[in-house]
Amino acid sequence: MRINYSALEKKIKCNFKNKDLLIKSLTHKSFNKDNNYEKLEFLGDRVLGLIIAKKLLEIYPNEKEGILDKKFASLVNKKTCLEIAKKIDLHKYVLTFNVKNRKNLIEDKVLADCCEALLGSIYLDKGFIVVEKVILNLWSNNIKDSVVTQIDAKTKLQEFSLKHYKRLPIYKLISNSGPRHMPIFKVAVKLQDTKFYTAQGKSKKDAEQNAAMLCLQNIK
Repeated sequence: MRINYSALEKKIKCNFKNKDLLIKSLTHKSFNKDNNYEKLEFLGDRVLGLIIAKKLLEIYPNEKEGILDKKFASLVNKKTCLEIAKKIDLHKYVLTFNVKNRKNLIEDKVLADCCEALLGSIYLDKGFIVVEKVILNLWSNNIKDSVVTQIDAKTKLQEFSLKHYKRLPIYKLISNSGPRHMPIFKVAVKLQDTKFYTAQGKSKKDAEQNAAMLCLQNIK
């Protein structure tokens, strides 16, 4: 099955000089264990962080560091990267061990990782100015929405617990099941005088957020 990478280049408004670099950024280790996106993801994560941090300082020069940190976290996390990946239909271009069923079998984590890897490949191929332009274009709506800072459930629960009990919430990993490429984490959380509230997620962090949200819903 031939993949039309030029359609992706058109969507992100960036034409690669080194097409192999583009393809590598969208290649999962199940397809090629030696030449895949993992190192590019590592780079892309840092490139994204630098550019978003720089932009936030430009937009909010007088904002407190704590607020900037929350805005930053909401813009560079895996959830937002997944949103961007879906926006540009990245599932159509990712190479995995089962290419034929690409749309159905590529899990969210891989799409989010590939989004970061793609940014890393743009930086290597075109340089900082171009990748900055691509990121600010793709993230434009999310950056506009950052005017309203959403505090995540774990932070809210931590603030509640410290205010009422002077102690942090207690988190406990219950289980980690499922296949390696698609794990399911189960985490429980409790406050000083509550029972444990249990929830699941595709990562330990997601499970903790879901458990914290459940706990908040029951204590308020």
